[in-house]
Amino acid sequence: MQKIYPNKSTCFPTVAAMWRKCRQCESAARLDGKTAVITGANCGIGKYTALDFVRRGARVILACRDVKKAEYAADDIRQQTKGSEGAGEVEVMQLDLASLASVRQCAQHLLDTQTHIHILVNNAGVCYCPKTYTKNGFEMHIGVNHLGHFLFTCLLLPLIIRSAPARIVTVSSYKHCIAEGIFLNDLHWERRPYSAFYAYSESKLANVLFSAELSRRLRGLGVTTYSVHPGLVATEAGRYADESFFPGAQWFFDNVLAYFIKTPEQGAQTTIHCAVSEEAGRETGQYYRDCKKGRQSSLAFDEKLAADLWDRSARLVGLGDWDPFTALDRPPKISMTTPGNSEQTRNIYSYLPS
Repeated sequence: MQKIYPNKSTCFPTVAAMWRKCRQCESAARLDGKTAVITGANCGIGKYTALDFVRRGARVILACRDVKKAEYAADDIRQQTKGSEGAGEVEVMQLDLASLASVRQCAQHLLDTQTHIHILVNNAGVCYCPKTYTKNGFEMHIGVNHLGHFLFTCLLLPLIIRSAPARIVTVSSYKHCIAEGIFLNDLHWERRPYSAFYAYSESKLANVLFSAELSRRLRGLGVTTYSVHPGLVATEAGRYADESFFPGAQWFFDNVLAYFIKTPEQGAQTTIHCAVSEEAGRETGQYYRDCKKGRQSSLAFDEKLAADLWDRSARLVGLGDWDPFTALDRPPKISMTTPGNSEQTRNIYSYLPS
């Protein structure tokens, strides 16, 4: 099988760099009157990002698969900000990134109910899953981490552009450097021996490429984009470790590595920096770690790869010939051709998935 776009670079942090004291977002910028949408914000990095935004005065929407957990998180944020001067609001919407129907339904609800979206944080993700597939037949890592967020972002772009200045932050990982390439002819690991480690790494490379290509396509429209490495963080992302690595791996992560890695609050700092700081607002399409620009894989600079991945992703999620960058004054017609589904066309503003 032909290998597409091999990676010849390394950008791994040293052990000392991973364990050094975490940098904090130092910006005191307020978000009064701003609306932010954060995916996967019921726990971990996403929840602390939401808490920070609410403290800055934003109205924050937690877009989560598990609505019950998200409501608990929202209640906790309300309690922590109760009585705080200038605190914003928080609400919950259902979003399952493993279902394109759910992505469309959530996007439609946001388009119907929101007048602006100033900040979109693509935070949700899966990590080191055994070989499983989304409801649309995509390998789980690429399906949730990249394709779900790709469609969600594209559907919201007209509203985000109309809200400019606006920012889009996508949570990636330094593990994107491990990926040997993007296998455009085998995104779903049907022709290769499956590796949860490399499947995750390729999905994180897709995040970096998506953010970079998005910045190029948004040039001059007042929307800036960022991909971020939050650091090695103690979250629920390692819940599949026993199945994907070895029995007891999760215990090792929770009880040994936990002493050397960031807390979710520390891990949220780079996302927050890119979303609010004046310094980051002067940049776009960059990769950040520890609240500053970081070193990327050489593949991150491959514009042809990024464009090819964009085109392939648009076909897989059924965007058809609809262009979110020129769709400000007309509702998008979305062609819904996905594995196992016949082609249909619907107006996203009136589409209700079965």
